[in-house]
Amino acid sequence: MSEVRITYVGGPTALLEIGGWRLLTDPTFDPAGKRYFFGWGTASKKQQGPAVRFEELGEIDAVLISHDHHGDNLDPTGRELLPRMGQVITTAPGAKRLGGGARGLEPWSTTTLEAPGRPTIEITATPCRHGPPGSKLVVGEVVGFCLRLEGQYLFFFFFNF
Repeated sequence: MSEVRITYVGGPTALLEIGGWRLLTDPTFDPAGKRYFFGWGTASKKQQGPAVRFEELGEIDAVLISHDHHGDNLDPTGRELLPRMGQVITTAPGAKRLGGGARGLEPWSTTTLEAPGRPTIEITATPCRHGPPGSKLVVGEVVGFCLRLEGQYLFFFFFNF
């Protein structure tokens, strides 16, 4: 069984270390005070900057993005840093928007991360929502992730009510 270490960075962003892998969730590195607009008159304001600077995190093997089209889960700084991270895994529409070899997953579809000397990680997209029932037209596609590594399961869901 592999030890799991989670370092909270801020907002939806955390560094997951498991089996020699380093995965980052929803990279947000903008400073406090930034505003993000979601359409239909909705917005949010970032209250705190990241607790850990990107440069302090070290090498990132993959990034899990629940949704790319809102700045509160992939902010401008996080988007700018994506080329410095490893494999990008996100929604199918998000992968098309991000390009650069991003892997897009529909809910319940699976992909794997493999590297010499490390256990394979199976990543399954889970259905999620980012807002109240019926808000999908406003907020768009969102996924959570289930990670499986040598019989271990980790679940990461993204939803707000």
